[in-house]
Amino acid sequence: MKKHIAVDLGAESGRIIVGDVGKIEVVHRFPNLPVRVGGSLYWDLLGGFAEIKRGLKEAFARYPGQIASLGVDTWGVDFALIDREGELVGNPYHYRDARTDGVPEEIFRLISKRELYGITGAQIMQINTIYQLYAFSRAHPELYRAAAHLLHTPDLFNYWLTGVMSNEYSIATTSQLFDPARRAWASDLIRRLGLEPAHFGEIVMPGTVLGPLSPEVAQEVGADRDVLVVVPGCHDTASAVAAVPAAGGDYAYLSSGTWSLLGIESPTPIITDTSFSYNFTNEGSADGGIRLLKNIMGLWIVQECKRAWDAEGRAWSYAELTRMAEEHGPAGFSIDPDDPRYFKPGIAGDTMPERLKGSCRERKGRLPQSAAEMVRGVLESLAATYKRTVGMIEEISGRRVSELAIIGGGSQNGLLCRLAAGALGIPVSAGPVEATAIGNIMLQQIALGEIASIEAGRRLVRDSYDVQRFEP
Repeated sequence: MKKHIAVDLGAESGRIIVGDVGKIEVVHRFPNLPVRVGGSLYWDLLGGFAEIKRGLKEAFARYPGQIASLGVDTWGVDFALIDREGELVGNPYHYRDARTDGVPEEIFRLISKRELYGITGAQIMQINTIYQLYAFSRAHPELYRAAAHLLHTPDLFNYWLTGVMSNEYSIATTSQLFDPARRAWASDLIRRLGLEPAHFGEIVMPGTVLGPLSPEVAQEVGADRDVLVVVPGCHDTASAVAAVPAAGGDYAYLSSGTWSLLGIESPTPIITDTSFSYNFTNEGSADGGIRLLKNIMGLWIVQECKRAWDAEGRAWSYAELTRMAEEHGPAGFSIDPDDPRYFKPGIAGDTMPERLKGSCRERKGRLPQSAAEMVRGVLESLAATYKRTVGMIEEISGRRVSELAIIGGGSQNGLLCRLAAGALGIPVSAGPVEATAIGNIMLQQIALGEIASIEAGRRLVRDSYDVQRFEP
């Protein structure tokens, strides 16, 4: 069987992974961190592309003549603007940049929250493309006028790899500028915001073959000219959910990493007063359907605490922090993981551990006394949030959730999985860790006729990977 490459970029790191659905191998890892310049926060996407090519070169050298295709997935909402000559217009911003502060309220003066939700079915979050693009068009009108195309991050990498511009379905649905009922850009909404509908291109569905690597890239990375670029679920969560190993339809999934994305799959959007009141989003799934979900702040809070402790010389690993938290026992505090104070990176004098203590101080509660207690309290608070969210899912959908499938990096955190099972009172399955890459490769194999369907791919995942089970 031929091999395939998943180019999988998350908010902390990137990976180049080779294999098939049944067996994968990481051949290259690299950091993927924001860059602060002049008070603004950017992505280094050119540096990321250099790392992608370095990883591809390693993969093709290691498996000459064996690789049939590759696919790119990344986080959602962020984008690049391209001019009429195909060049970048400015440097792409990071979704945690402060330029969207107050922008949602500006847009709600043009269109109400409820009407906006009725069109897009998208959760109100200031990181969404709609707020970023509106802010950019107002702050840099001359640059916006120079733009001709909007490409989300994986679309940009696909363009650089093939020379073909397209907008993939699952990543487009993270923009809050997309109509999931029509599976098309919300052109009237775009016009009402003073934006340009012509910037938004053809929607392609997961499993579409874009074409071969460009001759220049193929030569640079040592690839055969017939290696194809296939769009998977270009939003990493869409690819990850494709690899959920659960059978039957009464499960919820939790894609756990920097963010916690908790939801269910649905053939059609669920856009109701209830889903609006609970601020749920309708994002595209790898089969062309919908993932009804809620974006919850995830292990980002622990990651930012670790970064602060590292700077102080206390360089515990994530595994050590989890073990310390487990040995500590129940924490004496809790937080709301979606409190806006936890959204932005910590800075000197305002680190994440200090923000946790500040929250407890405001509530007149007990202040956490150690790193172990802080991590324990964050994990307990996440588990409690998962319980509330599953209750909302059941109310919105009318479906009962009898199992939670945790996939992604957070599935390695046994303490979080046990806390979730205890809070929810239902079994929790954990794994696979690299669900995003596995789902990415699955969509490539389906496109090339090697696997019949997503359900057939999920059976392979169940048979090929060790999935742990935690009882309540």
